[in-house]
Amino acid sequence: MMQILTSISSLAYDAALSLVYPQACAICGAGVESRHDGVCCAQCWNTSTLFDETEAQCGKCGASSAALPGAGGQSVRCGRCDRDAFTGARAAGGYEGALRASIIELKRRPHVPRRIARLMYEVQQREPLNRAELIIPVPLHPLRQRERGFNQALILAAETSRLSGIPLDEHSLARRAQTKMHRAGMDRKARRQSVDSAFAVRHTDLIDGKCVLLIDDVFTTGATASACAAALRDAGAAEVLVLTIARA
Repeated sequence: MMQILTSISSLAYDAALSLVYPQACAICGAGVESRHDGVCCAQCWNTSTLFDETEAQCGKCGASSAALPGAGGQSVRCGRCDRDAFTGARAAGGYEGALRASIIELKRRPHVPRRIARLMYEVQQREPLNRAELIIPVPLHPLRQRERGFNQALILAAETSRLSGIPLDEHSLARRAQTKMHRAGMDRKARRQSVDSAFAVRHTDLIDGKCVLLIDDVFTTGATASACAAALRDAGAAEVLVLTIARA
C-alpha cells in the first residue's frame, strides 16, 4: 500500500511540476512529463538504443554488432580491444537519442536523472561487472575540474555506488597530465597517444587485489579507459571493469 501511495504521489508531483515549470524535450521539443527522465520525453527514451544481455557483443569491450555471432557475447571477441588493459567494458546503450542528450546535459549540470542512474545500476548487476568490489571514477585534471566545477564521472560513480552498495574511491586514481580534449574524428592511435601515462594511483594499498569498476560517461575508442586500467593494474588491481552511460 505504501508503495502504491508513493507512486501516486510521484505521478501527481510530476503532473503538477510539468504544469508549473514545463520543460521541452531536448530532442523533439515535446513536453517532458517526468522529472526522472531528465531532459528527454518518454517517447524519445523509447526510441533510443539500449543494450541488453541477449544482444551480440564483444565479450571484452562490449562492442555491439550484428556481425558478432551468438547471443550474450561472452564467447566472441571483436579483436580491436585485445591490447586494452581493462578486463571488460559495458555501456547502457548507444551514444544517440536520449542517452546522448542526457550526457550533454550532465556536462553542464551535475545531476543524474533517475532513469540514467537506474540504467547504469542494471548494467552493473550483469556479468562481468557484478564482480566489482570498488568503484572509481575516471578523474579530470584539477585545472579542468576547476573550470567545469565538477567531474561528471564522479557524479555517476556516486550514484552507482549508492544503488549498488559498492564502496566509492574518488581519490586513489589521479590524472597527472592535462591532456588535449579528444576531438571528433581522432583515430584510435591519436587518442591513445594523448592519454598515454596520463594517470597515476596515489593509494596503492586501497587498490591492491581489488576488482575495480571504472566509471565514465562515454566509451569511444577505449583509450582513456585503457590508460586508467593500466595504471590501476600496475598498482595491483586484480581486474578493471568499465561502465559508461553510452558507447560511441
